[in-house]
Amino acid sequence: MTNRGADGVDRDMENHWRALPAGIRTQIDGYVLQDRLMLAVKGVWEAGRVQGIGLREAQEIVHLRYVHFGDRVARTPDDPLDLDSLAALAHGLPGRVVAIEAIWDGDTVHDWFVNLLAITDEPAGQKCLATIYWGAAERALEGADTGGLHPSAAAAIRSGTALAGHLGVPFHFASPDTPDDAAPRWRP
Repeated sequence: MTNRGADGVDRDMENHWRALPAGIRTQIDGYVLQDRLMLAVKGVWEAGRVQGIGLREAQEIVHLRYVHFGDRVARTPDDPLDLDSLAALAHGLPGRVVAIEAIWDGDTVHDWFVNLLAITDEPAGQKCLATIYWGAAERALEGADTGGLHPSAAAAIRSGTALAGHLGVPFHFASPDTPDDAAPRWRP
């Protein structure tokens, strides 16, 4: 059970925060202001273990610091998903773009996300044009219905289909309905 004040702030987490040494608090706030979530959580967790701060508590404390700073956090900018930007990136690649592909990836910070790739020949390769995280996808979709898809998949389909159509190449997304980082890749 949490100890929340009338303002909704968890007093236990606030007390844990205040009990950390001033230098650690300054460092953590610096990480938060730079949007370096994992370093902030790691710092709170490592310095707070002696106080009984576990990983969940460290995450909560860092979340509260993000809330505290609000718009002052220098958020990592979203990759552009508009057709003009993606087309400019694709046209700047060495070799001819032969397909646009969306593939799943994931990590402990962002959970599942989609990478939008340009597949080239001569030289054969791939280039990531955009990484589409959940929040970036929601902003790009501007409230549009996802049809039950993960927002990252819906945004990748929208942007990838438009780009592939513009370039006159196929669009491939092997597993739009279910995150799967081992789904079959595009083959010519």
